[in-house]
Amino acid sequence: MANEAPDGLAAAESAAGERMTSVDNALRLLQLVAERQALRVSEAAELLGVARSTAHRLLSALRRRDFLMQDKPNGAYQPGPALHAIGMAAISKIDIRRIALPGLEQLRNATRETSSLAILEGTMIRFIECYEGLSEVRVGNRVGLVRHAHASSAGKSLLAALDDSELIRRYPDEELPAPTQSTITSRRQLLGELALVRRQGYALNWEESSEGVAAVAAALTDPAGAPLAAISVAVPSMLAGSIGGVRVLVPDLLKSAETIQEQIRNRRPR
Repeated sequence: MANEAPDGLAAAESAAGERMTSVDNALRLLQLVAERQALRVSEAAELLGVARSTAHRLLSALRRRDFLMQDKPNGAYQPGPALHAIGMAAISKIDIRRIALPGLEQLRNATRETSSLAILEGTMIRFIECYEGLSEVRVGNRVGLVRHAHASSAGKSLLAALDDSELIRRYPDEELPAPTQSTITSRRQLLGELALVRRQGYALNWEESSEGVAAVAAALTDPAGAPLAAISVAVPSMLAGSIGGVRVLVPDLLKSAETIQEQIRNRRPR
């Protein structure tokens, strides 16, 4: 009986050591994939000095959490959206908010309508900045609101900056949620609309995310073309009258987007 406590303590310490080794190996795999942009199970096992089964288990766990992704079964592991999101949170999101504010205010002043800045989070968007419109009847402040990306102009503009393989990974099912009767309800429809967004440089929304609200948006991208955020103008649909009334806002939207893009191109590392 006297030896059970020390033996139990040794077993607990051993288990804790194994967990720390697994954590360390998982972090090392993330570093390797980030450096190489692609990593196979055999390469991971060799670089870590572990069995292939161990490397496969760690890589699979990271893939399930979206830190890694595969473009085909048994293919090489590549950086996933969660890994990109961490990097964006560390270096881009704070920057894009600061950089975009003057252009966002310029957009509100030019249109007198509510202008917002939104970021992509998986298949959702989150509004992180907003200048409320100047008109008596206007769309309210949107900061903190979360919407389905496929049902919003900001979301569609950001999704259009992704390639089709990434879109299919994010939307594995053909059927899409429909917050309103006007929302796109299939992945096929979404891919078709995103192709149009890419051609015209902006995305439209007519009561797709909220009844009574219409909007137009354009994506802001980093120097490599990856989406950082989107700026949008939202207007009560009763005032816009038709989708043509929303398109009237496009020139001011694109002007502000280009102003912000210029700031992004000229920004210097801190």
